[in-house]
Amino acid sequence: MAEKSFLDWPFFEDRHRDLAEAVEDWAASNLGAVDHSDTDTACRQLVTKLGDAGIAAHSGAEDGKLDVRSLCLIRETLARHDGLADFAFAMQGLGTGAISLFGSPEQKAEWLPQTRAGKAISAFALTEPGSGSDVAANTMAARLDGNHYVLNGRKTWISNGGIADVYTVFARTGEAPGAKGISAFVVPADTPGFEVAERLETIAPHPLAALSFSDARVPATAMIGDPGQGFKIAMSVLDVFRSTVAAAALGFARRALDETLVRVTQRQVQGSPLFDLQLVQGHIADMALDVDASALLVYRAAWTKDSGAPRVTREAAMAKLFATEQAQAVIDKAVQLHGGDGVKSGETVERLYREIRALRIYEGASDVQRVIIARQALASHEGR
Repeated sequence: MAEKSFLDWPFFEDRHRDLAEAVEDWAASNLGAVDHSDTDTACRQLVTKLGDAGIAAHSGAEDGKLDVRSLCLIRETLARHDGLADFAFAMQGLGTGAISLFGSPEQKAEWLPQTRAGKAISAFALTEPGSGSDVAANTMAARLDGNHYVLNGRKTWISNGGIADVYTVFARTGEAPGAKGISAFVVPADTPGFEVAERLETIAPHPLAALSFSDARVPATAMIGDPGQGFKIAMSVLDVFRSTVAAAALGFARRALDETLVRVTQRQVQGSPLFDLQLVQGHIADMALDVDASALLVYRAAWTKDSGAPRVTREAAMAKLFATEQAQAVIDKAVQLHGGDGVKSGETVERLYREIRALRIYEGASDVQRVIIARQALASHEGR
């Protein structure tokens, strides 16, 4: 049973505690045997189930006010039970985050009821083959042609690529060089000229793809926000969802600690439980410390955003960096303490070992977070 005393922290309201309990009960009843052999089918089914349970409703907000603490609690709980379920929920939020925060009333009315009900799958198409973390260097173009924009270019490492019904796509409209010349668009999956160029396989299977746009036409009303606001929109969305990545890592780490406590109390070494070894106790102490420290950073960032902070760049970066890096360390210790079983295909800690690695890369790699934190620290110092 995972530690739940953190729910008594002052970061949360009673509604958050009720939500955490409801999601835990649902996950325990529905995620015990998710078939990962066909990830596309599994994700579609999970999105439908999350919608039917009302959990996916938290992924979007027609009033533009996403509750980050709720998002984090849901992701932590789902990740602790099943990484693919966490992925399915998270991408519903990330994919429509720009619509929730900046979309027109018409865009919200068309897509959010569908994605929040699990009736449509969404995706966030930002990364390009030649730019990676350097979003300002994106080259995909959107040319205005009468009442339409014509999109040309490629995207890669797009989660839900190939199964999404709607994509939030960022393309250069040229209002200014660099970051100020990018805009955001709502692009339905059936848009002529849009296609999935390649499906991408990873060590922890998820629906991922490279996308191609060849004279793909969308109406001018498909633009989210104003021309040239795409970079601002993307960063605002990541500012919200970066903390939730940290929450997912926290969920993985909690599960690894739970599995390890079972292992070291049941495994006998020379007639005594493995836990009796002081070195093992030291590892358990380090794991528990990393979990609690991560939780504090995650829910500080979420609470700060929910309390009205316009941006939580520093807090979110700290949460994502620490929680993902330390989850990797916690899970590595779990594998070590499981011995040979830790690397046996199909074992829980082996699955966690594969799941955690990508979280240190996507939505801002660890070294990018270090740069962000350092710059924020310098700005705070100079502003004193």
